[in-house]
Amino acid sequence: MRPKVFHFFDPETFTVSYLVKDPSSNNCAIIDPILNYDAVTGRTTTQSADQIIEMVQTNNLLVEWILETHIHADHLSAAPYLSKKVGGKIGIGKYITDVQTIFSELFNTEPEFRCDGSQFDQLFTDDEHFTIGKMRARALHTPGHTPACMAYCLDDTLFVGDTLFMPDSGTARCDFPGGNARTLYRSVRRLLAFPPKTRMFICHDYRPEGRELNYETTVAQQNATNTHVHDGISEDEFVLMREAKDKTLEMPRLILPSIQVNMRAGALPPVEDNGMRYLKIPLNSI
Repeated sequence: MRPKVFHFFDPETFTVSYLVKDPSSNNCAIIDPILNYDAVTGRTTTQSADQIIEMVQTNNLLVEWILETHIHADHLSAAPYLSKKVGGKIGIGKYITDVQTIFSELFNTEPEFRCDGSQFDQLFTDDEHFTIGKMRARALHTPGHTPACMAYCLDDTLFVGDTLFMPDSGTARCDFPGGNARTLYRSVRRLLAFPPKTRMFICHDYRPEGRELNYETTVAQQNATNTHVHDGISEDEFVLMREAKDKTLEMPRLILPSIQVNMRAGALPPVEDNGMRYLKIPLNSI
C-alpha cells in the first residue's frame, strides 16, 4: 500500500519533516521532526512541531512512530515533545550507540548518561520490519554520513535522510566522526538498486540557485542525474570527489547544540542545581 506523505519544511535549517499515513487507516508515523532553536538567545520553540500536531489532531490520526533517520547536526529533534503531545514510539538505528560513545566523550556528559541507546524506544537493526497501521515498513542501515544512518522503506517509497539529496545537490558530507565516503557510496548504491519508479523523499533541500523547494525524486532520476553518484560514477571517483569537497565545507551552524540534544533522543540536558539547563561549547575541538 502506497503511503500518503505530507511534508513540513523549515527554511532556517532547510529541513523537510514528514507525516506518513497508512491509506487504509488513521495510523501514521512522523519522520525527522524539528524543535526550533535560537542560537543567540538559547531558547527553543515548537512552531514547526505544532504544525504536525495540528494535522494529527485535525485528522484524528494515531501516531505509532516518530522515526529519526540519524542524529542530525543541523537541527534539534522535537521527538519527545511530539511523543508527549500525540504519542508514538521514538525509533532510530541501533548504531546510535557508536555516535553516543563518540560525543559523550567530547561533551563530557554527566555520569548518568548511558551510551546504550536506552533514551530511544526502538533501536532498529538492518532490514528489520515493523508496521504503521496495515503498512509494512522496513528499516535499512545506510551508514557513511554517520554510523547510525537509516532509511525507511514503505511499499514503493523510501525516506532516505541525509544519505542522498535532490539530484542537483548530490550526497551528504562524510567528515563527521564515524563518517566514511566509501561506506556512503555503498549505502547509496544499495538504495539506487531499488526499482526505478521507487519514490525517494529527502531530509534537506538547499534549493541551489534559488530554485523552488523540491523534496521528492525517484531512483530513476537519481541514477540518471545525481551530480555526485549518477550511473557511471565509480566508487573511487566518488570517494575522491567527496573527500575533497568535504575539506571545503564549514561545520553546520547548529552542530554543537544539535548533537548534544539529539543523542538524548531530543531530550534537553538535565537541570543543574541552580535550576538551569546548559549546552556545552567545546573550545578548539572541531
